[in-house]
Amino acid sequence: MVGVVAYSSVSSIKALWETRIRRRLSYSRRGSPHCVGVWEDRAILARLKQKLQTEDGRLILRIEQEEWKSLPGCLIHLSQVQEWQIHRTGLQKIPHFIPSFQNLLVLDLSRNSITEIPKQIGELTRLKELLLSYNRIQSVPEELGGCESLERLELSMNRDLSELPDQFRNLTRLQHLDLSMNCFSFIPDCIVALPALEWLDIGGNCLQHLPEDIHKMENLHTLWLQRNDLEKLPDNISRMASLDTLVLSSNRLRDIPPLMEDMSNLRFVNFRDNPLTLDLTLPPRKRTEDDEGEDDREMFGREFMQMYIQESRKRAFAALNMHRVNR
Repeated sequence: MVGVVAYSSVSSIKALWETRIRRRLSYSRRGSPHCVGVWEDRAILARLKQKLQTEDGRLILRIEQEEWKSLPGCLIHLSQVQEWQIHRTGLQKIPHFIPSFQNLLVLDLSRNSITEIPKQIGELTRLKELLLSYNRIQSVPEELGGCESLERLELSMNRDLSELPDQFRNLTRLQHLDLSMNCFSFIPDCIVALPALEWLDIGGNCLQHLPEDIHKMENLHTLWLQRNDLEKLPDNISRMASLDTLVLSSNRLRDIPPLMEDMSNLRFVNFRDNPLTLDLTLPPRKRTEDDEGEDDREMFGREFMQMYIQESRKRAFAALNMHRVNR
């Protein structure tokens, strides 16, 4: 009887262990949620590490033309990366854990489907370039003003973007700003207040006028205003001493301010495709023996501007004399 009991106990224990082993084998084949998550993160992280490149001593994460609608949390393990170049991936969000990347100098997420800039972006105090052109961004958070090292910002072709927060003026090192192909109806005061701004493209918007104090942009040397609805220019534009390039093509300008004649530093200007009151054509240039190529003068450029102002002045003087005679 004792032998039967002992045998029964051994059989029970053996059956219990066999059941546990079968469960563990089955469990390991299926994988627990935690285990699966860990292995997936490792696989994704390994994939991301393959996207790392080093150029000019800078560690770059480069992803192009792959589907990454969101960026995984395991990306935090690559916080030493100094530059993101993520293009044409369908990315919809800038991750909220972006402050973990304090080494970031360049954040280039252009040509994606991003709809907003997270407030956390302002914690990237070392960031120098933020490139978000060709996305779907509709607003800029005031926290962006915290990016105190930012030198270059590109937000072109977001279409619905029409204003900037006043805190934008805190970007005291910003030199290059591209807001082209959006919905701005005026140049915000916070842009005029940027002390280091040298290059501004706000073409392809809905600008109807320029600020009277535009001359306060003392360091601006390049200003793109093409394809807007400008009907006149403020006289103070002539006081922009640093302005070298001014593009005004495809607006509604009917005249050129006479004071622009004194803009000695202005080397390139374009008035093409404006309904200017005077219909003028540049006279043929005198050829010399040293001339080899064709006449490459810009038809609506600086020389045209000077001639237009002079002709406008002549006609105004003639009209004044005629009025005096008729009196």
